[in-house]
Amino acid sequence: MGCRCECGPVTDPERTARVDPLAAWATPLDAPMYPRFPVPFRDLELLTLQYRTDPEAIRRLLPEPLQSTGDTVLLHVARFGDVPGIGADVHECNVMVGVRLDTPTGPVFGAYSPYFFLDNDRAVAIGREVQGQAKRMATVKLETRGDLVVGTVTANGIDVLTGTLPYKIREAPFEALRSRVDMVTNINLRIVPGIDGTVIARQLVARELADVKIKECWTGPGTVELRPNAAVPLYRLPVLDFLEGYHWRGDFALVEGRVIHDYLATPGTGPG
Repeated sequence: MGCRCECGPVTDPERTARVDPLAAWATPLDAPMYPRFPVPFRDLELLTLQYRTDPEAIRRLLPEPLQSTGDTVLLHVARFGDVPGIGADVHECNVMVGVRLDTPTGPVFGAYSPYFFLDNDRAVAIGREVQGQAKRMATVKLETRGDLVVGTVTANGIDVLTGTLPYKIREAPFEALRSRVDMVTNINLRIVPGIDGTVIARQLVARELADVKIKECWTGPGTVELRPNAAVPLYRLPVLDFLEGYHWRGDFALVEGRVIHDYLATPGTGPG
């Protein structure tokens, strides 16, 4: 049944104007899936765990021409309390290994993410479409159970990752967390398929965390347990030795990144 009031036709220009696709950032045009940069991440809590793995296992997951810089895997199980344009109480797990890329202007060091899991569809979309992160949906939890901080990633009903750290036994500087794998520069392989079956973008891209504010950081002996799952193959980075872990809180912002290697502009350097 139509409106019987005498309000007349809608005249609000924001409701009647068409959206210019050349000015749009994301779709749907009238309700974009994710915000533009910068994106502030507030009220964050992370469990960062480190372990040694087989260097050959890392090498097999790296696209050429990235080079591995060590044998350490960094796991971040995170809870983001407030992310404007994305949501509240967002959980994710970022898996990182240290890498180096030699460029004409000098080497670029950072952390490459072969796997990435989270529980928010908006964050999946911006990560994959814009940043090239290998994000997939999963159930990610970060909780304190008595005197233990526990992070889990569950996929297909299987706890593919369980990480633990004693609750606040020793304070640590944030620089210590960055000493084995510097996670501030995140490097990803960005592939954009074309509708005609070609690839219209194939790049190594990098982005930095900005406006990092650390409120507290604690360290202690961490543990990591991986369970095999063919669709979520974290087990391909086997745990050989436990290293220290960190439990920290703070804020940061995601800002625009940059292309550090363009495969389509450099023949013969396709991902390997």
